[in-house]
Amino acid sequence: MPPAVKKTTKAKKAKEEPNFMDTVHAIVRKIPRGRATSYGAIAESAGIRLSARMVGWAMNAADSANPPIPAHRVVNSKGLLTGAHHFATPTLMQELLENEGIKVVDNQIQDFKTVFWDPAGEPKRKKKKP
Repeated sequence: MPPAVKKTTKAKKAKEEPNFMDTVHAIVRKIPRGRATSYGAIAESAGIRLSARMVGWAMNAADSANPPIPAHRVVNSKGLLTGAHHFATPTLMQELLENEGIKVVDNQIQDFKTVFWDPAGEPKRKKKKP
């Protein structure tokens, strides 16, 4: 195959398969208003269970994403606003969450278990044998 054809094929394949950052951003865009999730839950849903730090890295690029990404809805596993320092002002992440009805005290979402949104959805139930 001529080199030009190979390059076209590789470029086409790259466009068809989303990269890690695209996958993370797609998951974050699904987080419902008034809910939040964790870096680890996103990593697990994206198929890279132990790479929560990579999700944080992908969230650093959220401000330039189009369509926009509700990055304020992504916190650590305890509900702490660990990414707040990446927002335009030190309190913007908290303000955005509070505007959605989420209570935040001392940089931590209150009642995080209730607010938590699992991107993997409900666990599959085992079928009972007849």
